[in-house]
Amino acid sequence: GIYGIYCQKLKISMKKIIFNNLLKEILLFFLISSLALTLIVWVIQAVNYLDIVTEDGHSFKIYFFFTLLSLPKIFSQTMPFIFFLSIFYIISDFEDKNQLLIYWIHGINKLQIVNKIIQLSLLFLLVQIIFSSIIIPYTQDKSRSFIRNSNLDFFPNLIKPKKFIDTVKNLTIFIEKKNIDGSYNNILLKDNSQIIVAKKGGIVIENDKKKFVLENGKIIKVNENGTSTSFNFKTTQFDLEGYSSKTIKTPKIQEIPTIHLIKCVNNLFKNTNTNIDIKNLKCNTSFLKNIYQELFKRIYLPIYIILLGLISSLTILRSKNTRGYLFFRIKIFLTGIFFLIMSDILLNFTGNKTIYNLLFLIMPIFSFLLIYQILILKLNFKKQR
Repeated sequence: GIYGIYCQKLKISMKKIIFNNLLKEILLFFLISSLALTLIVWVIQAVNYLDIVTEDGHSFKIYFFFTLLSLPKIFSQTMPFIFFLSIFYIISDFEDKNQLLIYWIHGINKLQIVNKIIQLSLLFLLVQIIFSSIIIPYTQDKSRSFIRNSNLDFFPNLIKPKKFIDTVKNLTIFIEKKNIDGSYNNILLKDNSQIIVAKKGGIVIENDKKKFVLENGKIIKVNENGTSTSFNFKTTQFDLEGYSSKTIKTPKIQEIPTIHLIKCVNNLFKNTNTNIDIKNLKCNTSFLKNIYQELFKRIYLPIYIILLGLISSLTILRSKNTRGYLFFRIKIFLTGIFFLIMSDILLNFTGNKTIYNLLFLIMPIFSFLLIYQILILKLNFKKQR
């Protein structure tokens, strides 16, 4: 009757609350852990990126934006492991604190919990694909654009006494002494067409443009026929605006939008002899392996998240009172780490060989179906006992 319907609705409501609590705990642990790990990796990486200031001559503003835009990539790279760890830890913690007994008392079975975690994995799969295929290529290209479009804002710091400085493209600089006022003594500048020697000089900025003001020296111009001409000067200015650092400015394949990579592959399938540029991407067969790998990494690699979600949820199969529980948890954890490592190894083998591509595509699906089937068989076996 009415009482039975009320009890049924109450039971469904309690199940929903209990499931939401589990998912909430997993998400909370994931957010805290991913934030902490991302920031740690970011700080370490930011220290390594200091050479764009100390060696390449870019400003701290460029350095800040360049490092800041690396955060999405770091977050995406750590996401699969943190997701796996979050489920593994929360279920183990619930078991240790006897909180899982609440689930069994309210008629929730283990397969239902596993299925809920798989549904949560699908959400994380979607987030990971959005990051890897849209957000990361954009932020990586944006961060590189700061380098591509920047001037040598930190140029004076590049110049060190009694050292040949060739960080600046097509320009070699040598100074014998740097004075307290910032000027230099005994200067040599060499570019593609001339050599300038001066007794004294310094860098000045006029209208946001950098110039090397040189005094008492000689300019030697090298002609195309191999001859040279020279003349002395009392004062001259050497414009530094036309020079840039040797930082790689050609967009890397990781910075190319996913849609352009797909267009390139489609173009090569239609006509393998075509060699065209698609938004700064040299689209030819020599790059096909790298493009395949990048597309697999962006679009398909995230599917391993579902497999990791299933593996981590297997922790629920045994209670802490059963024999070998600790060893069982260690085995589950190591299995998850194994698939994380294998996904990267198999990705590195993808490209031109179809067999490796198929192996990379089939492995997560086959492993998921196999593990899920074994899980069902074990749960049914326990019911029959």
